[in-house]
Amino acid sequence: MSDKESRGEWRHAAIPGDATDPRGFPVAILDYCTSLLARHYSVRSVESHERHLAVLAGWLLERGVSRPSQVTRPMLQRYQRWLFWYRKRDGRPLSVGMQADRIDVARSFFRYLARENRILYNPASDLDRIRRNKQLPRFVLTPSEVERVLAQPDLATPLGLRDRAILETFYATGVRRFELAKLTLDGLNAEHRTLMVRLGKGRKDRMLPISERAVRWIEKYVAESRPLYAVEPDPGVIFLGVDGSPIGLHQLTKLGHQYVAAAGLGKGGSCHVFRHSMATAMLAGGADVRYVQEMLGHTCLAATAVYTHVSIRQLQRVYAATHPAAVLQRRSAANGSDDDDDEIDQEVAADLIVVPDADTLPGPVSPLRFLELTPRRRRLRRSGSDDSLRLPVQPSAAP
Repeated sequence: MSDKESRGEWRHAAIPGDATDPRGFPVAILDYCTSLLARHYSVRSVESHERHLAVLAGWLLERGVSRPSQVTRPMLQRYQRWLFWYRKRDGRPLSVGMQADRIDVARSFFRYLARENRILYNPASDLDRIRRNKQLPRFVLTPSEVERVLAQPDLATPLGLRDRAILETFYATGVRRFELAKLTLDGLNAEHRTLMVRLGKGRKDRMLPISERAVRWIEKYVAESRPLYAVEPDPGVIFLGVDGSPIGLHQLTKLGHQYVAAAGLGKGGSCHVFRHSMATAMLAGGADVRYVQEMLGHTCLAATAVYTHVSIRQLQRVYAATHPAAVLQRRSAANGSDDDDDEIDQEVAADLIVVPDADTLPGPVSPLRFLELTPRRRRLRRSGSDDSLRLPVQPSAAP
């Protein structure tokens, strides 16, 4: 547990409304967030809930609603539609995940108030949840592309050595950004090549294997670069910022995006792209999906199964073996002898191009024949009036 969690502290968001009103939104949101912390929600989750509720409180205050007891179900439905039509400064809409998170937080907030008898009824009880998209990872790097990214840091500088160790750890273990920022020196076992992740997502610990190459880079960084930035009292985390404090999450995002862009791959991404690439590489190498689930720290196997759709190598093999049109077929020799097969193998490029015989192609249909094939032509023929539909014969051109 971090010091902020043990002291019940978090970085507060600015909540619109009268902070002196005991029934207003600021007091109700503060009590709700305190209850989350008491139920062992992480500080990151509490701060996220408070930010989402601050948006809701500001939207309601603009419409003259300053207390949760004044909120009705139609208001929340209008808020849900407003989230859908809202546009950010760059003109893009809110992501479906962001919309769903804000609605889910509102449902949890009003459920808490109703349970604590702070409001007479729960206006969000029948509010429909937003369906989340089931999207595949947008960017996944191949092993050769990952190597190009890993080669970007300048190893002649202390920060470049630190960044190389960070990138190696991301790719070797697939840890999340905030999990890497909390890795401690005593959690790394270089002899057995294991890494302990303390209080990861869902407040769960897990022991992960780590590659020998990543261990060597971490040891080199700890021996040569880390002492230049460590200050007393030493927090004991592996990766430090320039001021001696644990490296920040935004700093990790910035350096990850910087090195991926510098590699010139034509792909985006930052810290999480190494997580996607690691899981995809393991599945492509034949790892069972449950072991990948353990590496990623997923509670539900369905969250890991998304990578089975990204790694389609096995599907491609089955497709090529079972679908009759998956690959171009070689032309068989006329006599079917083995000597002809050897001769065909020497001309692979020509053999893979299947050229249809002109005699096997259907010829063009004449206009008269086309009319004879139509149902209307058959009906007119039965009625004896088909002469009226004969096409005039065009005179042939003089030679």
